[in-house]
Amino acid sequence: MSTPVLVFDKVRKSYGSTEALKGISFDIAPSEVVGLLGPNGAGKSTLFQIAAGLFAPDDGTVDVFGLDYKQHASEILARLGVVFQSRSLDLDMTVNANLKFHGQLFGLSGKLLETRISEVTELLEVADLRKRPVRTLSGGNQRRVEIARALLNKPDLLLMDEPSVGLDATTRRKLVDHMQVVREQQGTSILWATHLVEEVDRADRIVFIAQGEVTHMGSPAQIIETSGAATLTDAYVALTGGADAHVEPAA
Repeated sequence: MSTPVLVFDKVRKSYGSTEALKGISFDIAPSEVVGLLGPNGAGKSTLFQIAAGLFAPDDGTVDVFGLDYKQHASEILARLGVVFQSRSLDLDMTVNANLKFHGQLFGLSGKLLETRISEVTELLEVADLRKRPVRTLSGGNQRRVEIARALLNKPDLLLMDEPSVGLDATTRRKLVDHMQVVREQQGTSILWATHLVEEVDRADRIVFIAQGEVTHMGSPAQIIETSGAATLTDAYVALTGGADAHVEPAA
C-alpha cells in the first residue's frame, strides 16, 4: 500500500482550559480528496494549522509524507500548498509580482517560473489580471489568486481552509471543478476544510468533525447511507446537528 501523505494520530490541542482537538485520527492517501466538514468552531482551522506546521499538537503525532515537522520542516513545506482562511497577499503588489515572489521562495525562476504562473492563472481564470495591483481586484478574484499561488510548486498535498471565502456560488462551483483537474492531472492530494457541504460532495471521503472530535467518516455515499438521508446536506444535519450546513441554490 502507498504511504499516506498526511496522518493525524490521536492529535490533541488546547487553548488554556478549552480543548479544541480531542484525539483526532485519520489519514489521507496519495491523490485523495478529503473534505473536512464541520460547523464553525468545530476545530477545523486548528487541525489545519497543525497540518500546515504552524502549531504543534499538545499530544499525538502528525506525519506529512512520512516525515515530522520537527526534523523535516523544509522538506515538507517544499511539497505543500496552503490556502489560509485569512487573506495573505500583498495588496500593493501586482498579481504577477505576488506570484513571482512566492515562486522564488520555492526556488523557481526564469522560464519555468513564468510557465508555472501562466498555468495557474489560466486554470483559476485570472490570467488577464496579472498586471493589476491586488487591492484593485474583487474579493473573489483575490481569493482565486491565493489559490493559484498555492499551486505554483505543484504540491503533492494541498491544504485549503475555507477556500471559497468571498466567492459567489458560480465561482465556488468552478473552484470545485478546478481542484478535480489538479488532482487528476498532478495527482495532488487535497484536504478541504469547510462548513459548506456542496464544496466537498465530490470528495473521495468526508470527515465530519464537531466539538474537536471526528464524529463520522466515509465516502459521501457511505455517509448518506449511514444517516438514512437523501442528500449529503441532510446527512450532515442528521449526523452532527449541523445547523449551519449550507447549499447554494442553482445559479
